Amino acid sequence: MRILSGIQPSGIPHIGNYFGMMQPAIRMQDEGNEAFLFIADYHALTTSPDPKELRERVLNVAIDFLACGLDPEKTVFYRQSDLPQVCELTWILNCITTVGLLERAHSYKDKIAKGFIPNNGLFSYPVLMAADILLYKANLVPVGKDQKQHLEITRDIAIRFNNIYGNIFVVPEEKIQESVAVIPGTDGQKMSKSYNNTIPIFGQEKAIRKTVMNVVTDCKGLEEPKDPSNCNVVALYRLFATEAQVSEMEAKYRAGNYGYGHAKQALFEILWERFAPFRKRREELAKDPGYVEQILKSGREKAVVIADKTLKEVRQAVGL
Repeated sequence: MRILSGIQPSGIPHIGNYFGMMQPAIRMQDEGNEAFLFIADYHALTTSPDPKELRERVLNVAIDFLACGLDPEKTVFYRQSDLPQVCELTWILNCITTVGLLERAHSYKDKIAKGFIPNNGLFSYPVLMAADILLYKANLVPVGKDQKQHLEITRDIAIRFNNIYGNIFVVPEEKIQESVAVIPGTDGQKMSKSYNNTIPIFGQEKAIRKTVMNVVTDCKGLEEPKDPSNCNVVALYRLFATEAQVSEMEAKYRAGNYGYGHAKQALFEILWERFAPFRKRREELAKDPGYVEQILKSGREKAVVIADKTLKEVRQAVGL
């Protein structure tokens, strides 16, 4: 089975990225699947990042993934912009995609409401995402709950194209881990860099501890019993802890005389320990950027074989 995932180079990865996308992608490479993973730098242009900063972020996200366990021998790991074939396919798909379909995308409306500039790249983001997936004929796409509608749009586009021009594309299926589909941020909303509510994987101990201690809770005092089922700290702790550890924290919540500060400290300690091997590996990789670039180049050489084959089929089908 061919699995494809992508991640935007939008800064330091946070635990929402890790549990929602990075860990599942790495796990599936180890299950014998044909795995593809790309750094979505074309997508990043929708927010007009500084060019120098964008290049640095692309390199950093590559380092982050390798540090977290991605194996370039098992996963085709590449930079999106190293394969401009995706842009040609995006244009072709744009020509069969209705405006009405894109107008229904919740993500676009949400980003505009949050103050993003309503450029056409942001509006037609789902078409580029469809091209990313369909170019490599992926069977399965791990996505967060917020990307579910975009994958449905990809399926709609693939089905429409196949109905018009013949069976060219694989219609992909989604893979959502329901237990971590929406990870709360420090303010209780979905964890997202857009909302400035993330807990980073990498960084200084003091800064990460401070971020964890700022997770929003209610105002119940130390002595009062608390509801663990409605607490952001417990929800985050559950990502790292065993069932026994979670049960112990929940019991302390219900018994009282256990403050949110205690729970946050426990969360920080288990989080800091979990990512310790990744931090060490990241330090090693950061000292050898040439090695990281070579991995991306090798990934591009593998991906281009499939991209060229698919695009040739598409061009012939549409009359180019």
